[in-house]
Amino acid sequence: MPTSPHVEQLRAADLRVTRPRVAVLEVVESNPHADTDTVLGLVRSMLPEVSRQTVYDVLNALTVARLVRRIEPAGSPARYESRVGDNHHHAVCRACGVIADVDCAVGETPCLTASDSVGFTIDEAEVIYWGLCAQCSAAREQPAVPVQFPPRSRTQQSS
Repeated sequence: MPTSPHVEQLRAADLRVTRPRVAVLEVVESNPHADTDTVLGLVRSMLPEVSRQTVYDVLNALTVARLVRRIEPAGSPARYESRVGDNHHHAVCRACGVIADVDCAVGETPCLTASDSVGFTIDEAEVIYWGLCAQCSAAREQPAVPVQFPPRSRTQQSS
């Protein structure tokens, strides 16, 4: 297998280099916040013979190795991204479900400092901001067109 950044990532993580692992890394990198079905479909476009279980196993191995990050916004299937190790957060649109990366706040962030670590050595905080994306916000600001129920027939409209 030719050397690529993905091959090097796998080797650095002491993972065996396989075509499905390289393909999943490529898909996750080029499709941030993709769900498992999307990853599976895109990997199968490159490797038609790959099974669903193989993709699940690869995603799990890559998550454990911290080569990909799994996020699970409430009400959404698990999503995967290749942006790891920087403790960034996410914004999720309540209307369309789009997910965007949000860099960690700089300065005083009391909500990210646990008041009591309860014996844990905390190394990460996960914050999900909920709201409406720009497109959904703009769509909600459009004036509603009144609809008459029941709709009038053409003959009623002309009179």
